[in-house]
Amino acid sequence: MTNVDMLRTFYARYVTAHGECKDPRIQQAFAAVERENYLGPGPWQVFTPTGYISTDTADPAVLYQDILFGLRTDRGLNNGEPSLHARCLDAAAISPGETVTHIGSGTGYYTALLAHLTGDTGEVAAYEIDPSLSVRASSNLAHLKHVRVVEESGTSAVLARSDLIYISAGATHPLNSWLEALNDGGRLIFPLTPNRGLGGMLRVTRMGTDTYAAKLICPAMFIECIGARDDATGESLVNAFASNTADAVRSLRLKTLADHSAWFVGAGWWLSTSGPNNSVA
Repeated sequence: MTNVDMLRTFYARYVTAHGECKDPRIQQAFAAVERENYLGPGPWQVFTPTGYISTDTADPAVLYQDILFGLRTDRGLNNGEPSLHARCLDAAAISPGETVTHIGSGTGYYTALLAHLTGDTGEVAAYEIDPSLSVRASSNLAHLKHVRVVEESGTSAVLARSDLIYISAGATHPLNSWLEALNDGGRLIFPLTPNRGLGGMLRVTRMGTDTYAAKLICPAMFIECIGARDDATGESLVNAFASNTADAVRSLRLKTLADHSAWFVGAGWWLSTSGPNNSVA
């Protein structure tokens, strides 16, 4: 085992421990997928709250930290925080053979992790709207025959029926096209983000026609998802998340009037603190 392999193994242990993962396959996936194959040649740009700094080295060992690396620093596009994604992948409860849609695949690192978890018997469709990133993702993922990269917006595309739709860009609301593409028991995981400040990773599980369980997984901040933003909703979400009560969310409601259990009310949808069958969790 090389030094980089040992670091990758420890990195996998760290990010899954930090992400409180219960499924051991998440650690196995992070240990198996080589991050350096998806970030291009070094030195690399590291995201910080005050701007990007250079690694000043092309040694891939530096990549095995729980930090963000720039993919397109001119647009603030990054390869996201590993421990956050570890937590979300654990919450996704991916089974081998499932059909996965990844929207906002970047250069393919987290797509590769999704592909590892669903296995050769599964299918992964990776949508990336940025042409330069899509080209890189296609090259990086070419060895995975059950993955296809689509250079198209995942907000306007006609999506295949999916067991998991995993979004890597911040939306102010769940799109109907995402919800309608879910199989029964299917999960939608996306960053529900306000116009400013922290939002949260929301998991929505389809329980039947227009019946959805919902749970906030963890706080999150992402670049905006083009085509899934509404300014007024984003402004209202600022106050909702500032209340620090998002953990109470238990279901997503559609086509009904909000009641006393409403945590947040959007246009044609709302989040409830009662369960999908009106049970109080």
